[in-house]
Amino acid sequence: MSFQGCSSTPRSTGSRSPWRSSGRRHYSARVRRAAILISALAFVLVPAARAAPPRVTVQATPSSGAAPLTVTLTASGDVATYHWDLGDGTTADGAVVQHAYPAGRFVAHVTATNATGEASQASVTVTSYGLKLSGPRTAGYGQRARFRGSLQPGLKDRRVVLYRSSTRIGSAKTGRAGRFSIRGRVGSPVAQYTVRYGPAVSAPVTLAVKPALIASFTGSGRIGRPLAVIVRERPAGAGRLTVKVWRGARLYAARTDDGRVKIRLNTRRAATYRIRATVAPALGYAPSRAVLTHAIFDPGLRVGSRGPSVLALEQRLHELHYAIGAINGYYGADTADAVTAFQKLHGLPRTGATDARFWRELEAAHAAVPRHAGAGLHVEVSKELQVLFLVRNGAVTLVSTVSTGATGNTPLGLWHVYSKVPGFNAEEMYYSSFFVGAFAIHGYHSVPPFPASHGCVRIPLWIAPRVYSLLDYGTAVYIY
Repeated sequence: MSFQGCSSTPRSTGSRSPWRSSGRRHYSARVRRAAILISALAFVLVPAARAAPPRVTVQATPSSGAAPLTVTLTASGDVATYHWDLGDGTTADGAVVQHAYPAGRFVAHVTATNATGEASQASVTVTSYGLKLSGPRTAGYGQRARFRGSLQPGLKDRRVVLYRSSTRIGSAKTGRAGRFSIRGRVGSPVAQYTVRYGPAVSAPVTLAVKPALIASFTGSGRIGRPLAVIVRERPAGAGRLTVKVWRGARLYAARTDDGRVKIRLNTRRAATYRIRATVAPALGYAPSRAVLTHAIFDPGLRVGSRGPSVLALEQRLHELHYAIGAINGYYGADTADAVTAFQKLHGLPRTGATDARFWRELEAAHAAVPRHAGAGLHVEVSKELQVLFLVRNGAVTLVSTVSTGATGNTPLGLWHVYSKVPGFNAEEMYYSSFFVGAFAIHGYHSVPPFPASHGCVRIPLWIAPRVYSLLDYGTAVYIY
């Protein structure tokens, strides 16, 4: 009997284990379910790709110019619809828009929207320049009139130019809010005034023009010498010119003509003539008038003289700001002091009396000019000329004769009033204003036309209270 050994290999029957096949089916199902879940999550968590917004560019043609400025606005880029906010409160649609802008600076915005609803924006600036101008209602021919206006938009430091017709007559830079002020010389009434900035021109302005009246005298006005008054109007043809002349209170002559009138004046005795010239204006002109006086004078005047010649002398000295007590036709000490001050300033003999040379200088003279400028009141004393100036805001308002230190000891420099003593003091100084140490500006009974004091600045007694009243503590005193 044979036995099969227990180490023999069993034969395969060719069939699979049921447990192994079932495990593989379960694994595949789990993989499929996971793949479905991942796909679902990917769909939820990853958004779909969006289309890009449309590209858009914009331009304005022109982008600047004179108002009203017509501008073509053009948008370009991807195919889209275009909506415009034009910047001045209006809107429009389309790729190309034409719009007229008033004066100002504007920003036009365009919104481009594509077929899927995406949008983008672009903008462009448009500057439309406008000018406003105004002038006076009337102005004198040949005079400088003031014109005012503004530039829109309100830009600062832009130079605008004023024209009279086609002639440039002035310019200025704009200030805040574009405002400006320009002075320009006035021409005939047919002229139109405009202001320009680049291509922008204001509306024209016209003025009513007052003709200029020019009066002159042939002759000096001395007694017995020929004298005539000549009055001319400018421009010629501005109207009918009438000239009337009074000698004292009596009408002496009257004449009317076109453009020019000449009247001879009687000089046999001293008198004062008053001349009035008027223009009956032609079309476009305004009425014009001028009044002037001229004295027939005795050239040799001195203390004690009276009459129209003295009155004319006093009036002329007063016009030039020489200190004088009363304008009354009497040649007193105050008139002599004013004459002396004038003689000192003009290099004439210091006599205190007048002659023909004095009158020639007086007729041609202008107001004195100070050495120092500045706001407020100050005093200047010239030791060389022996005169005192009161100066207010850079202009001489009073000229007086003085006498400074006989030895030249009146101190040079800039000082200030530090003490004031009214009335007379023990040294007979009258209404004293001390400016350094014991040195003062004061009235005194003797004020010769040369240095004679102990060092103070002497002024005539009659003017001392007035000068004293004008000087405050701290008033600057220049001695030179």
